[in-house]
Amino acid sequence: MNYKREMLLLILLALLLALYKHHPRIKDHLQKIHACWNDHLEEPPLSAWFNPKKRPDVIATTDWLAPVIWEGTYNRQVLDKYYKRLNITIGLAVLATGNFTKRSLKHFIKSADKYFMVGYNVIFYISTDNIYNQPYLELGPLRSFKTLRLPNGDNYQDCTPRNMKTMKSKIMHHIQYEVNFLFIMAMNQIFKKDFGVETLGKSVAQLHAWWYFKKPKDFPYERRAKSAASIAFGEGDFYYHSAIIGGTPSNILAFINQYLKGITDDSTNKLDSTYESHLNKYLLINKPTRVLSPEYNWDPKFKTPPQIKHIKIAWQP
Repeated sequence: MNYKREMLLLILLALLLALYKHHPRIKDHLQKIHACWNDHLEEPPLSAWFNPKKRPDVIATTDWLAPVIWEGTYNRQVLDKYYKRLNITIGLAVLATGNFTKRSLKHFIKSADKYFMVGYNVIFYISTDNIYNQPYLELGPLRSFKTLRLPNGDNYQDCTPRNMKTMKSKIMHHIQYEVNFLFIMAMNQIFKKDFGVETLGKSVAQLHAWWYFKKPKDFPYERRAKSAASIAFGEGDFYYHSAIIGGTPSNILAFINQYLKGITDDSTNKLDSTYESHLNKYLLINKPTRVLSPEYNWDPKFKTPPQIKHIKIAWQP
């Protein structure tokens, strides 16, 4: 009996060693776990790196005490010290579908390579239904990219459900084992300033640049009561933009699952609510732990108000 037990232990040990040697992601995760155990790393408290009093001209803290990240409110160095020791990897997925242009995608990736999570391991995931329409990309150190092939669809129909189903599969089978945090962004944007670790959190939401400065009663929420995305008048916190969502892979998965369920329920009721409406309903129920100010998604067509100090991301012209 003892002999059999010893043999099983030896076989298990051999398998673990093989996995450790041949699968770098497993090795990387084990190293990170060891670092946490060995150094007793604790995430810095919010008060150590975030000071909402420095921006009294804006909403810098939500009712549920999540930080709203504006220029001047954060100390990135404190967070850098923490995250550098964890050796984290951040993923940035961009949806390049339909009649996208090489130029737009190249501008997005080139600007992200320069400003997105500088000094950290980054994987760019290019989700496309046309792998032959990708530009040649030269990336800096600590950066790599992977192509995620999407099924071909009708360019005249909303392809968001199809793309989200594919993204769900990619996160479940690959991405969640490769990155600690993930952002999904619209391609027709361009990075203007550093987009750093102050934006990291379990669930990250982006304030809509236009609707932030409007009254809540005017927000374009889905108001039809039978819709899964319905938000009644008098409810709602902010209006969030679907151009940027982020968080841990598990939290991104939770949203995608709820979105896919919502559109299925809507279809049963012969309704068709937008992706952004479902996102706003989800974030009303599942409050984000980080909220990004309009500085992280500004439209240069708008007159820039004094509250916008440094534009981090802007829409491409």
